[in-house]
Amino acid sequence: MIRHTVTFRLHHPEGSAAEAAFLSDARVLAQIPGVERFEQLRQTSAKNPFTFGFSMEFADAAAYAAYDQHPDHRAFVADRWVPEVADFLEIDYEPLPVG
Repeated sequence: MIRHTVTFRLHHPEGSAAEAAFLSDARVLAQIPGVERFEQLRQTSAKNPFTFGFSMEFADAAAYAAYDQHPDHRAFVADRWVPEVADFLEIDYEPLPVG
């Protein structure tokens, strides 16, 4: 399993229609085959400058690679993410073996 996470802040003012539209349009990512447990999250800690987070899981590296290459993901990144995200941090995790 791979958990793909990204925390970010937008160029848009907090609570703006543009912010809401970005978050709404980002839900297209949840519909891409292989995406499991898609979540949109609000950052609550003052320990970093980010405002939101996305989290999703993939069964394996092949599912994650397919998502990365999917036309809907590529379009969202090019058309929305690049022009609207001011800063971000992406972290991908795999569970450590138990025991």
